[in-house]
Amino acid sequence: MQTKLYINGRWQDGISTVENRNPSDLTDVIGHFAQASTEQLNDALDAARAAQPLWWGAGIQKRHDVLMAIGTELMARSTEIGEMIAREEGKPRAEGVGEVYRAGQFFTYSAAEALRGHGDLAQSVRPGIEIDVRREPVGVVAIISPWNFPVATPAWKIAPALAYGNAVVWKPANATPASAIMMAEIIAKQDIPAGLFNLVSGAGRAVGQALVESHKVDAISFTGSVPVGRGIAAAAVANMTKVQMEMGSKNPMIIMDDCDLDLAVAHAAGAAFGGTGQKCTAASRLIVHDKIHDAFVDKLVAAAQALKVGHALADGTQIGPVVSAPQLAQNLEYIQIGQSEGAELLCGGTRLDMATDGYFMAPAVFAGTRNDMRINREEMFAPITCVMRAGSYAEALSIANDSEFGLTAGIMTRNLARASHFRANMRAGCVMVNLPTAGTDYHVPFGGRGASSFGPREQGSYAAEFYTTVKTAYVHAGEPE
Repeated sequence: MQTKLYINGRWQDGISTVENRNPSDLTDVIGHFAQASTEQLNDALDAARAAQPLWWGAGIQKRHDVLMAIGTELMARSTEIGEMIAREEGKPRAEGVGEVYRAGQFFTYSAAEALRGHGDLAQSVRPGIEIDVRREPVGVVAIISPWNFPVATPAWKIAPALAYGNAVVWKPANATPASAIMMAEIIAKQDIPAGLFNLVSGAGRAVGQALVESHKVDAISFTGSVPVGRGIAAAAVANMTKVQMEMGSKNPMIIMDDCDLDLAVAHAAGAAFGGTGQKCTAASRLIVHDKIHDAFVDKLVAAAQALKVGHALADGTQIGPVVSAPQLAQNLEYIQIGQSEGAELLCGGTRLDMATDGYFMAPAVFAGTRNDMRINREEMFAPITCVMRAGSYAEALSIANDSEFGLTAGIMTRNLARASHFRANMRAGCVMVNLPTAGTDYHVPFGGRGASSFGPREQGSYAAEFYTTVKTAYVHAGEPE
C-alpha cells in the first residue's frame, strides 16, 4: 500500500509521518502515513487549477466513464476496503463493507448525473433574443472529510465535484489514512488529467488551515465539528470562497405512547449505538411519553446490555471500539458530567477489558435527564444516549426543537396526524417516521439546520447548487438574410 501523498499525478513523500494504530488492538500498527508541507499543498492547488479546464473540456461522456469505473471498483472491492476501515476506525466489518459499497453507489449515481442536462431555456422580454441558463464548474474544490465515515463522506463530495467538471484537493482525517489512500489509488489509476485529483494529508491546524485560507480554492466542502466549521467559514470570507459545511448534531427521537414498543426500542438502540455512536445522525436524545416511559427504558437497557462489544474484525461484533484514546477520554468525561448533573446512569459508561488492548466502551443509557443538561445540549459522538420524559406530543416536540442543532429527528407513532404534524413542524433537515434517525439514501439531499449545516445541501441532484455556478447567456441572432 502507498503511504504517501498524491499530488499532480504522482505519489510522493511528505515532510513527516503519523502513526496509524488499530483501536481494536493497539499492538497492531497499520503504518506510518505521509504529512504534507504547505509547499506541497500549494503544488497541489496549482496543479488542480491547471487540470480543471482540461477535465471540463473532456466532456460528459468522459466524466461519466471515469466515475462509473471508480464506483464499480469500489463496490467490487468493498470487502477488502471495508476491512481496512474496520481495522483503522473500529466500526464492525459489516458496517465498513457497507460503507464502501455505498461509496461506490455515490460514484455511479454521479456518473449518471454527469450525463444529465443541467440548464434552462427562457424567453426574453425583448424580441429576437434567446436566453439559456447553464451550470458550469465552480473550479477547484477543497474537500475536508472526517474519520467516522472515511470513505463514504469523501465519496459523496468527490463524486459530484468531478461529475460537474471540478478539480479536487482532498484532505482526509489523520485518524483514518489507510482507507483514504485505498480510495485515492482507485481514483488515481483513471485516465484523468494530472492534478485533477490530489490527496494532501496533514494536521487541520496546519494543512487544513492553509487550504481553507488559500485564494486558489473556489469552494470548500467540510464535514466535522462546529468550532472547526466556524473557523473555516471565517477564513473563507476573506476570499469570498463558497462553503458547504456539515457539522454537529443532537438528534432527538420521540417515542409516543401509541408506538410499536419493540420496534421503537430496536430503532432507538440501533440509532444510538450503531457505529459506536460516532455518527452525526445518532439518536442521543430519546424523548419518551410518560405512559410508556418505564417499559421503554427497561427494554432499552436490556437491548444495550445485549449488544456485543468486541474487536471490529471479529465475527458477531455489533459495537467496535471508540476511534482513539482522546475520544474515549472525552466519552468517559461526559459520563461523569451527566452524573454530576443529576442524570441516572442505568447501564454502561465504562471502559471494557477485552482479549485485545483497545478503546472499548460499554454503551450507556442515562435516564432522568433534562434538556438543559450538557449531555443533552452538546454533541458527545459517543455510545451514550439520554432519556427524557414528556407528558404529551406537544411537549415532546417542544423539547425536540429546543436545540441549536437540526440535522435529523425521528418519531415513533402509529398516529398519522402526529406523524404529519411532526414532519411539518420538526426543525431538522431530515425527519424520520417509524425509522431510526441514522440511515439516509444517496440520491436525495442531506443536511440540516441551525448549527448542523451551512450552505447548500449535499447529495442527489441538489449537489449541483454547490459544485456549479450559474451562467445566463443572452443571444441576439439578428434577422436571416
